[in-house]
Amino acid sequence: MPYATLQDLIDRYGEEELVGLTDRGEPRTGTIDETVAGRALADADALIDGYVGRRYRLPLSSIPAQLVPVACAIARAGLWKDAAPDAVKANFDAAMRTLRDISDGRLVLEVAGIEPPAAVGGVQHVGPDRVFTADALKDF
Repeated sequence: MPYATLQDLIDRYGEEELVGLTDRGEPRTGTIDETVAGRALADADALIDGYVGRRYRLPLSSIPAQLVPVACAIARAGLWKDAAPDAVKANFDAAMRTLRDISDGRLVLEVAGIEPPAAVGGVQHVGPDRVFTADALKDF
């Protein structure tokens, strides 16, 4: 299940920008190349899965609203072949910070039917019962 759709990209960045980024054929058609946009969205999905999969079982049962703008920002950055504008880079960097926060457990996804994962980490000790307890040493 994709995290964002072509329509999500159009809603966020406009059809004109997406035509300019995806219409790469000769002669130009003046329309969005859905194959090029779809490849960028699939690449974004794969990257997101790598981070989200550290905390959640994939595929997710529903798409959390938090991941739609992340997928769009990553896909948009991927559509720029070379020098992306600063705003595109800033959106990509913010999306990557969000993914790291999800992966590290600082941001919990709102997924229907799934409890947030338990915190990972911390120290655990497993071993035999204590030999020198207060009761065992009371006569010394």
